[in-house]
Amino acid sequence: MSFVLAAAEGGYEAPGVGEFWQPIFGDGAFAITRSSIMIMLSVVLISVVLLTMTRRLSVVPSKPQMMLEGAYTFVRNGVGRDVIGSKDFLPYVPFLFSLFALILVNNLFGVLPLVQFPTMSRFGFPLALALVVYGVYHYVGIKKKGLGGYFASFVPHGLPKAVVPFVWALEFITYFFTRPITLALRLFGNMFAGHILLLLFILGGEYLLVHGSALIKVAGVVSIVMAFVMTIFEILVEFLQAYVFILLTAVYIQASIADEH
Repeated sequence: MSFVLAAAEGGYEAPGVGEFWQPIFGDGAFAITRSSIMIMLSVVLISVVLLTMTRRLSVVPSKPQMMLEGAYTFVRNGVGRDVIGSKDFLPYVPFLFSLFALILVNNLFGVLPLVQFPTMSRFGFPLALALVVYGVYHYVGIKKKGLGGYFASFVPHGLPKAVVPFVWALEFITYFFTRPITLALRLFGNMFAGHILLLLFILGGEYLLVHGSALIKVAGVVSIVMAFVMTIFEILVEFLQAYVFILLTAVYIQASIADEH
C-alpha cells in the first residue's frame, strides 16, 4: 500500500520513451546522443577485435581464433550458402557478417554493465541498416537482370493474365515498402520492448526495496529476480534478432538474384 501511495504522490515514475532520448551534446535533430556515440564506439570495438584476432592466424587456432572462425562459419554457411545458394553466396558474406557483428554488439550493449542501453532501440539505427539492405538487394537484382527484367521478375511465369497486374502490384509494394519497414520495425520493436521491461523490473524493484514496507520489500526482491531472468532472456533475444536480420537480408538478396521468382 505504501508503494501505491508513493506512486500516486509522484515518488515513483515508470520508465517511458524519454529514457531512450539521451543527448550528450546539442539538442534537436542534430544532437549527439548517447546512442550515436555508442554505435561509433561499437565500430571501433569490432574493428580492433577483428584486427587483433586475425593478426596471427595459425593452422592450429587459439580459442579466440576458434570463436571468430565459428561466428564467421555460422554466417558464411548457415546463412549465406544455405539461403542465397552455393553458386552466388560468397560476394555477400562480408556484408552479412558485418551486419551481424554490428547489430549483435549494439544489442548486447543493452545488458552490458555500466552501459545497459541497446543502440537498436533507437529507431533511426535499424532504419538506416534496413535502407542499406534495401539498396543492396535492389542493386544486385537490377545488375543481374536489368531494370526491365528485374521488375518483370516480380510475377511468376504461368499466371493467368487477369491476375498479373494484381500480383505485380502486391510484389511491388512488398519489395519497395513492406520489406524495409518490417525489417527495421522488427529489430527496433524487440530491442525497445526488452529494454523497457528491464528498466521496469530493475527500477521498480529498487524502489520497492528502498521505500516499501516489509511485505512490499518481498515484492521488490521478486522484481529484482525477474530482472535477472529477463536479462538472460534478453541476451537470447539479442542474438536471435541479429540472426533474423541477416537471415531476412539473405532471403531478400536471394529473391532479387534468383532466375525464377
